[in-house]
Amino acid sequence: MSQSSDKQDLVRSPGKVPADLSIVVPLKDAVVFPHAVVPLALFRASSAAAIEEAVSHGRSVVFVLQRDPDVKAPGLADLHEIGTVCKIGRYMTTPDGAHHVVVGGEARVRITELVEGYDFLVARTEKLTEVEDESNEVHALSLYLRERAIETIELTNKTAQGAELIEAVRRIEYPAQLADTIVAFMELDTGIKQALLSELDLHARLNAVVEHLSQHLEVLRLTNEIHERTRSNIDSQARERMLREQLDTIRRELGDKSSHETAVEDLQEAVERANLPEEVHAEVERELARLQRMGEQAAEASMLRDWLECVVDLPWTQREEGNLQIDTAREILDADHHGLDKVKKRILEFLAVRKLNPQGKSPILCLAGPPGVGKTSLGKSVARAMGVKFARIALGGVHNEAEIRGHRRTYIGAMPGNIVRTFRKLGTNNPVILLDEIDKLGSGIQGDPAAALLEVLDPEQNNTFTDNYLGLPFDLSNAFFIATANALEQIPLALRDRLEVIELPGYTAEEKLAIARQYLLPKQLKSNGLQDDHVTIDDNAITQIIERYTREAGVRTLERHLGALCRHAAVLIAADDSSHFKVDDEAIEEVLGTAFYDNEVAMRTGVPGIATGLAWTPVGGDILFIEAAAVPGKGNLQLTGQLGDVMRESAQAALTLIRARANKLGICKRFDELDIHIHVPAGATPKDGPSAGVALYMALLSLLTNQTIRSDVAMTGEISLRGLVMPVGGIKEKCLAALRAGIRTVILPARNRRDLRDVPATAQEQLEFVWVENVEELPGYVLQQTAQAG
Repeated sequence: MSQSSDKQDLVRSPGKVPADLSIVVPLKDAVVFPHAVVPLALFRASSAAAIEEAVSHGRSVVFVLQRDPDVKAPGLADLHEIGTVCKIGRYMTTPDGAHHVVVGGEARVRITELVEGYDFLVARTEKLTEVEDESNEVHALSLYLRERAIETIELTNKTAQGAELIEAVRRIEYPAQLADTIVAFMELDTGIKQALLSELDLHARLNAVVEHLSQHLEVLRLTNEIHERTRSNIDSQARERMLREQLDTIRRELGDKSSHETAVEDLQEAVERANLPEEVHAEVERELARLQRMGEQAAEASMLRDWLECVVDLPWTQREEGNLQIDTAREILDADHHGLDKVKKRILEFLAVRKLNPQGKSPILCLAGPPGVGKTSLGKSVARAMGVKFARIALGGVHNEAEIRGHRRTYIGAMPGNIVRTFRKLGTNNPVILLDEIDKLGSGIQGDPAAALLEVLDPEQNNTFTDNYLGLPFDLSNAFFIATANALEQIPLALRDRLEVIELPGYTAEEKLAIARQYLLPKQLKSNGLQDDHVTIDDNAITQIIERYTREAGVRTLERHLGALCRHAAVLIAADDSSHFKVDDEAIEEVLGTAFYDNEVAMRTGVPGIATGLAWTPVGGDILFIEAAAVPGKGNLQLTGQLGDVMRESAQAALTLIRARANKLGICKRFDELDIHIHVPAGATPKDGPSAGVALYMALLSLLTNQTIRSDVAMTGEISLRGLVMPVGGIKEKCLAALRAGIRTVILPARNRRDLRDVPATAQEQLEFVWVENVEELPGYVLQQTAQAG
């Protein structure tokens, strides 16, 4: 019920109100509409007196809304102009002093003047006659309003009373009565209701009521949809819970166990069989007891089961005994790989120590070398030699620390890192694990995986490696880790410090021939479905492919070319079973196309100003041509070919050294009248490094003395302004690159003589090494006879 005023003592009216005047009751927060029956609660003494006056004399009462509900004794200015004249249907008082009245609205009235002399409000009023509008639009609005009102009642009141209300709405004939009846029962702000009461234009009032009812109906529809969806979900959950309880009851009656109880019992049995370390066993028992206490539907139950299964599956104490025999291991390594004596020697040393001291800490080997020299396949051979399982973990492009250490198990979708997952899959704690491409680890916002590997690859602490998902220390020290890398410079120093680096050189032509004959060709024949008698390929053909179609440290390109020849043979033999394919020069050119590489050394060094240098790259050694030219100018030096800062400084040092010794070298040209241009071809490839000083010096000396450099000579080394030839790195790779390019004499710094032992014996036999300490020794070995001046 709405309240009209504060509770006060009742004041009686002194006399009867004339018939031409109206009794007025102001309302604080209620608006009464014509054709509506509304209950009201009155607390103001003057309002109670007005009602008693009306009841005692059978009068109607005008109810009008106050503009300000806080005003206790409102005057004409405090009341709205339009109110509603109502009949008093029922009147009663309660013990708390409130006066309750049920009124029925009859018509709108306008209050024009208040009359003094009464204990309640009395006013002159003007009855407002409703003007009926029978237009089609009003009729359409009325129909639409009726339908929306019925839909609203259906959504809010599905009882018998609601059905009566719907029937009452259907019986209303006049649009004005329909609008007033609907608004009276809508939950709208009193200000909006007063505005609708004051709207005398029927068309405008209908539009306004339709708008408010449509908004209210839209909210009701959405509320009902949410309610139905929520109730459906709750009903579904309740039904599922009830069915599960019934299923558990049936299982108990039959002596069966629930899936949750069965899973817990299975885990308990697995824990007993796992032979876990004491610390791990205590933690697992604690978590298993927690799982047993929680229900199957608990959100954490699934996560906890996964964690327990992972812990139980790990090989905490399981290991393979293998059948380690040093002679057998040597035979396996020799059978799987040609050459690589230094690598094989170190692996056999490790195997011997492992056999004599099985509990010793395993070193972390890092096989460093260009692609295609057999780093990855060596890991498989080691595992086969040891008689244990092998796994490869690819680290190239890994930039998330969680790939190594795992996720914390509180995360959604958490899992262990690659290391722990590998051990779980293998089921043994002493496998051979190859960490491939360790130099290609990335880093990002998810952490630094190289830093996470420090604990994995440190023999002093990897016996307590803790994965984030496990949260328990796991012993990695029994495993034999082998890392591979192309470039050691790209491995962080802290990580490189944990590795025992073994460098794998590139192969000589003779070694490539042996590898192709023993390994690559049989493999390609088998993979292409060919027999030995289907294809004939002699050593000269393989050598031709090596020299003219490959220029690499490894043998991957060579294997691809042999595969192309085998596939060509497969096409011929598939068409005619009696066919036989002989690989000769013509067949090679037909299948592989024109030769990729020619012996261009003699052509490149046939004129003054061209020198052949040697360079080291992450994929092996390579030859480097340096060209110099002089034109009239002002003594400028121009460098092109994408040279780095170090090579630019070497070129400037070489030119300064020649200018300082010009008279001694027999150079009569004026340097301030010459512009010198040094270019290193393959300008799209960046070049840098501290080993081109000797070649730059000889290219300038050849140019300025008009003498050519021997075509079969290549050189490496850095120079100082004193003329000293400084030692450089990568001697082994550079010598092999010179041999591949047809070079027969290599000029090396004298202080690099100690690195000769790293050069394969076959390469040493085919190359002539010249050791120099000062640039003054170079011309006698490098320059040819003086060319004729033109």
